[in-house]
Amino acid sequence: MSFTRRQVLLGGAALPIAALAISSHRVGAGEGNIYSEAGVAVDGSDVVAYFTDGAPTKGRSDITHDWMGVTWRFANEENRIAFAADPATYAPQYGGFCAYAVSKGYTASTVPEAWKIVDGKLYLNYSRRIQRKWERDVAGNIAAGDANWPTLVG
Repeated sequence: MSFTRRQVLLGGAALPIAALAISSHRVGAGEGNIYSEAGVAVDGSDVVAYFTDGAPTKGRSDITHDWMGVTWRFANEENRIAFAADPATYAPQYGGFCAYAVSKGYTASTVPEAWKIVDGKLYLNYSRRIQRKWERDVAGNIAAGDANWPTLVG
């Protein structure tokens, strides 16, 4: 089970975000391995734009590509074509779930503004504040996330 931003804000308002790590939340088969809401991946952000424009960019609802059971949106046709040709190059790590959360053994939603490309891979985080925590040990958090991710999606 993963937390949506609303569930974390409403359901966990009395708890600090770190307290959510106490129990491991799995990504269930019904929820897929890609962070999405209403079947749209990563808040409708154009994931190719992180690489080409160096900034989060909202994708258009009329320029899409279906991959891994969800719809990916793009700001332009060129980005859609690039993604369709090699989705694994552009898709965020850990299915677009929060990289910090995955490093701690659970999943959480992400926001487009909390991102970083490391060694040619896109990582997203729950918030800019959580991203700063993740950035304190990028290599260690990526190693932990890589180790945890298979158990979260398995």
